[in-house]
Amino acid sequence: MIPVIIVFVILSLDQISKFFISASLQLNQTFPLIKGVLGLTLIHNRGAAFGILRNQVYLFIIISCAAIVLIYFALKNNRHNKYQVVCLSLILAGALGNLIDRLRFGYVIDFLNFYIWPVFNIADSAITIGAILLAWAILKEKTNHASRNL
Repeated sequence: MIPVIIVFVILSLDQISKFFISASLQLNQTFPLIKGVLGLTLIHNRGAAFGILRNQVYLFIIISCAAIVLIYFALKNNRHNKYQVVCLSLILAGALGNLIDRLRFGYVIDFLNFYIWPVFNIADSAITIGAILLAWAILKEKTNHASRNL
């Protein structure tokens, strides 16, 4: 039940925010929120993170679908602790959010602009947070397992 709730909430926030930003801003227009720190800038990202591999939409669709299927089966088998389930659910929600954009538009809608970092969206944030926390959890588990075997 936890994965369904997380995916629903993150995916909803992602898609609703992209809808409102697209309806409110012109392409490449910035609306400052915190002067010099944070703004909303509508970008159509036709690549991956930081715009790499631009215009490879079919490659990203295939990779996203593969990742979604792998995460789905990992969650279905549920051999993970609850912390790892949350991490995988965040990654799944983000992958679905960006996949929806690629299928609908051929690009991903990005809008969160911290000025010192490339523009991103809620789905990107969920993927990044989920991946970092999952890596930390796996490393912690391996460290605990290794210390028990000493």
